[in-house]
Amino acid sequence: MQEELFTSGRHIPNIDPSLEIWHWPISLYLFLGGLAAGILFFMGLITVLGKEKEYPTTVKYASIVPPIALSVGLLALVYDLTHPLYTWQLYTTVRLESPMSWGAWVLLITTPLSFLWVFSNCSELFPKWNLKFDFLKKFESFLKQNRKTMAYALIPLAIVLGVYTGILLSAFNARPLWNNAILGPLFLTSGLSTGAATIILLSKTAKERHLFGKIDLALIVIELGLIVHMLMGMYAGSQVQLEAMQLLIGGEFTVPFFGFVIILGLIIPGILELLEVKGYKIPVAVPALLVLIGGLLFRFIMVEAGQITRFLY
Repeated sequence: MQEELFTSGRHIPNIDPSLEIWHWPISLYLFLGGLAAGILFFMGLITVLGKEKEYPTTVKYASIVPPIALSVGLLALVYDLTHPLYTWQLYTTVRLESPMSWGAWVLLITTPLSFLWVFSNCSELFPKWNLKFDFLKKFESFLKQNRKTMAYALIPLAIVLGVYTGILLSAFNARPLWNNAILGPLFLTSGLSTGAATIILLSKTAKERHLFGKIDLALIVIELGLIVHMLMGMYAGSQVQLEAMQLLIGGEFTVPFFGFVIILGLIIPGILELLEVKGYKIPVAVPALLVLIGGLLFRFIMVEAGQITRFLY
């Protein structure tokens, strides 16, 4: 009988199991939640500032995206649940210390509000639709009159929703790649950036595209700074945090993270948007699509890589 001395429990089958229980539905849900939060924030902000006529895409046409994104994201989340019929139990209590409780309640409020916002623009968005019932016309008129009130509510809700998509991961203390305070602001910034990119894609006026090109450029710079800060924090941290960072720098996720997220998803669109701001003719759809693809891949990489890392020695 041969004796073996284990100085660590890591990477030993049945001792250090790989608990990869979150797959593509969660990544998709986090992306769509952040995207919806970004659009809802700008939609509410433009309305509060009274600039609806100057930026109609943000307030009207882009408003169709959040309810669809939230609905698809919630369907993906329910699909991933082992016992989806027990979802109602999240709403039997409010736990202020639980990011999941915050997210559940914010989604419960934000999703219907996003549908109500679209309905307030129903006559303008769908002019061929004829609301046959008088009470529907009155309801649309009531919503239109109270749109600014909805906007005031949507701004903080959108911020909480955007931060929640990152804090949901950072609350997992056992996952060193996730367990850092940067993920909340990072996911919020990324969500705002993807929201701005969507508005650019849908925009019909050069003024609106130019404004959101500037906004997206600023958000890209902030996002790059937050990513650098996150990596430096892990580099200066414990051994397990250093190992977590090495998955993104020198590990199996290096090429997709730096190639697709950092370079194609942030640096290249940032350069293109800077050129557009300077007056060069750039196809606006290219940087916007790259930002969206980069934002989606960023969620997939963080969810997949985070589940590999663990505090176990």
